[in-house]
Amino acid sequence: MAEATTAYIGLGSNLGDRQEQIKTALKKLGEAEQIEVVRVSEVIETPSLTAQAAAGAADNQPRYLNAVAKIKTTLSTEDLHKKIAEIEISLGRVRRIKWSSRTIDLDLLLFGEKIVNRANLTVPHPQMHLRSFVLKGLCELNRGLVHPVLKESIDELAARLNGADFAINGDLPQLVSIAGIIGVGKTTLTKRLSKLLGCKTVFEAYDRNPFMPQVYAGKNEMALDSQLYFLTSRVAQLNKHSLTAGEIIFADYVFDKELIYARGLLGAEQLKLYKQIHKQIAADVAAPVLVIYLTDTVVNCLERIHKRNRPYEQKIEPQFLEALGRGYEQLFTDWKSCPVIRKQMSEFDSDKDADVEQLAGQIKSYVAG
Repeated sequence: MAEATTAYIGLGSNLGDRQEQIKTALKKLGEAEQIEVVRVSEVIETPSLTAQAAAGAADNQPRYLNAVAKIKTTLSTEDLHKKIAEIEISLGRVRRIKWSSRTIDLDLLLFGEKIVNRANLTVPHPQMHLRSFVLKGLCELNRGLVHPVLKESIDELAARLNGADFAINGDLPQLVSIAGIIGVGKTTLTKRLSKLLGCKTVFEAYDRNPFMPQVYAGKNEMALDSQLYFLTSRVAQLNKHSLTAGEIIFADYVFDKELIYARGLLGAEQLKLYKQIHKQIAADVAAPVLVIYLTDTVVNCLERIHKRNRPYEQKIEPQFLEALGRGYEQLFTDWKSCPVIRKQMSEFDSDKDADVEQLAGQIKSYVAG
């Protein structure tokens, strides 16, 4: 007799009696030969997730009830997949339009540590790492699970989403932004990742900003000029109307950091004017589909700053970097625009091929292409 495999199935319903649909689907799973339902997560309600909603458009579909079931089975992945489809059909599931409402949705999330890539079946589920409602259920059932492809714990994958749900949308520019304080290694990582994946790059116009050296030299009256130079430069670089849909682009900054620097460098009246201008033109900026957030100690960042020896950076004080760090932490504490992969530079080395290759492999699972 074949050895039983532990698998996880996601359940969702947003039509009819949602609770009853899920209850019936679980009953049918448990009654099927060679399947034992071991445990079921809490049922949670979420808004529907459609391709349109992922792009920021309104979504009028009914809300979903979702749960995750842990099962043991001696069926193969193919036979389990067929059984799941049979249960869906028996409960009135109609497959016509992608992202449409459904009486029941059963997804094979994980099948032991097995990886399957076939025309009709992909395991692990190809977008489960983008769904907080799925990861929450999996964490409830087994917090120690590790994603067989991404090689990360389910806990870590859930943390990247900050409670939000996302969908890969190839109709948007696939902007990957590398974030972090000055000297943390953003540009180095951007270059390595873009070379490895063969993608375009966007770099901050540091060396072309005529005002920044004066600001770092203590001429605070030039701070607004410097910030507006960066603002207009970045709006031009990341304009959503000029970036190509579906194309992966790496940027060595995240546009949303603009207000972190503005608050730290501008006086009250300067900041008020800056915010007015920022509000008027920031809407043209493409939102990232993924952020890589690098963190390190101020001491290590200062060491890199001194080593690269840009003259205008040599007077940067630790207190300034500490304030930037607090600003970034606040930004990403409330961040729900896209997934955020955090990398602590004491545990990640941009000069180490294995580290960069592993990260590059994970990025592929968060972007279209």
